[in-house]
Amino acid sequence: EVAAQIAESNTTTLILGESGTGKELIAKAMHYNSPRSKQSLITVNCPSIPDNLLESELFGHVKGAFTGAEVRRPGLVEKAAGGIMHLDEIGDLRHESQVKLLRLLQEGDYLALGSDKTRHSDARIIASTNQDLWALEKQRNFRKDLIYRLSTHTLTLPPLRERLLDLPLLLDRFVCQAAVELEKPIPDIPKTLIELMETYPFKGNIRELKSMVHDALSRYEKGPITANLFKGLDLTEK
Repeated sequence: EVAAQIAESNTTTLILGESGTGKELIAKAMHYNSPRSKQSLITVNCPSIPDNLLESELFGHVKGAFTGAEVRRPGLVEKAAGGIMHLDEIGDLRHESQVKLLRLLQEGDYLALGSDKTRHSDARIIASTNQDLWALEKQRNFRKDLIYRLSTHTLTLPPLRERLLDLPLLLDRFVCQAAVELEKPIPDIPKTLIELMETYPFKGNIRELKSMVHDALSRYEKGPITANLFKGLDLTEK
């Protein structure tokens, strides 16, 4: 409901939650339900971009900016024009890169690498992380001013173990998906299986549940789907 309420906003949004809780799906849903839905959604996996390449990847570069830059290359910010840029796992962004991002968030302005011409971005920024940014700030690993800029709106996704009412719906969804992908009949889901799953900690959250279901369906043959097909379902684990 909160995601739907702020989908039409143009201001920054920070999505918090453990790994596997669906942060990227929420970002996609907000894009789909926003006035920017016909424009691009550009997802940036922050940990995957080395610091020395971040500026070029985000802001692009002009011809001759560095050795090998033979043509102008637009950055991800430019490609997200009019749309949304999702900065995934922003808590892993190094301090040097945080500084480069701050100006974009403050003014919407940026410089392509090797250029002295300021460009302006109208892309909306949605960031997500599985880390506690305020804890990182206390350790001097994340800028306080950047946290404030990112969190005009904040959404926190609870782990699956704290939202067990969603479990039957998710289980049904993933069973149907896996059955179609594997070209198998869609099995019934016994209530006893759901009750057993409610005791499992799901440390990998929804992503773990989806993997477990796909693995179980790969060995499923007929009848109701049973707990013995779920290899990862260690019911003794707390």
